[in-house]
Amino acid sequence: MQDEIALQVKHLNKSFDKKQILHDVSLDVHKAKILGLLGPSGSGKTTLVKLMAGIDSPDSGEVFILGEKVPNLKMLNRIGYMAQADALYGELTAEENLEFFASMYGLRKSEKKNRIEEVMKIVNLYDYLKIQVKKYSGGMKRRLSLAIALLHKPPILVLDEPTVGIDPVLRISIWEELYELCRNGTTIIVTTHVMDEAEKCHELGMIREGRLIALGTPEEILKASDSETIEEAFLFYGGVKR
Repeated sequence: MQDEIALQVKHLNKSFDKKQILHDVSLDVHKAKILGLLGPSGSGKTTLVKLMAGIDSPDSGEVFILGEKVPNLKMLNRIGYMAQADALYGELTAEENLEFFASMYGLRKSEKKNRIEEVMKIVNLYDYLKIQVKKYSGGMKRRLSLAIALLHKPPILVLDEPTVGIDPVLRISIWEELYELCRNGTTIIVTTHVMDEAEKCHELGMIREGRLIALGTPEEILKASDSETIEEAFLFYGGVKR
């Protein structure tokens, strides 16, 4: 089971305003693994994960999730997506936000309440369920966005910079939860520009200027580039002299 392919990306190209953002990107994501996409701001990570989640369409190339080509409306409930910008309703409480998204995901009334409590405990926000989201800090909003992405227990979870603005202690607990989700069969794609987070991923794709410059386990990437750190490896694959 562990070696099954959950998500396939085949020769993706994408441009905006005549500027090419992604150049012929291909990769496989294995079931119940965490794939990290590492690259600086503007490297194309967000564009890539939007295509992987079926939120946008490529100019050319294909994306398959669990064998189904996306974008595909019937696959939306199989994906949990956490955007870089929090899509929350500030005037509503956290509970009301979660109830709204639970209804969108088609959760039954009987399971809605329990699931809302579960995800808020996961992100350590249970005590703030009744608080208006506009009173949340930036880090709390990120955690609520993660809770929303987890609500419907999707088999594929796509997280764009999920730990930005989150304190180091809570970041550790969120990564522990991601590992637990993987152990239970969830496949996770996570973007980051933080080198130590890249090392936590089972597999790692390095992206620079819209191109996939390296792909493998962190250990494989370090060995192949004769590097001691992920940062050194990124510079090596990016053609930057050390």
